[in-house]
Amino acid sequence: FLFNDEKALIRLDMSEYMESHSVSKIIGSPPGYIGYEEGGQLTEKIRKRPYAVVLFDEIEKAHPQIFNILLQILDEGHITDAKGRKINFKNTIIILTSNIGSREILEPTRRTVKGRLRPHLLLQPEHQSRLPPRRLLFQED
Repeated sequence: FLFNDEKALIRLDMSEYMESHSVSKIIGSPPGYIGYEEGGQLTEKIRKRPYAVVLFDEIEKAHPQIFNILLQILDEGHITDAKGRKINFKNTIIILTSNIGSREILEPTRRTVKGRLRPHLLLQPEHQSRLPPRRLLFQED
């Protein structure tokens, strides 16, 4: 494990951060709101463990305000949490994953595999008449 601890990996599923209010999940709720004392899910973990790997999984699903937080982390190396504390990200590794373009990348391979498998999956006519219709199924189908 990087940083000798599996807890050093902080995975954030961006499908859970699609709404504008989800920024408070990252940096904490403002004073007077429920959850203020708890702090943010990301900022608290980095504050307690500054050497970490932060994985923003499927970043394209995040609300645009999350991108503003990410931009500040990448540009300035820190963000300010809801309690006004400066959270330093200079010792973290940031990883972004995305599925954008995966269909365009995989489609040529999918066609090639289908073309190569089809001749090997054909049954003799006497077998075909006794079986229900069949079809090759791929993830995209």
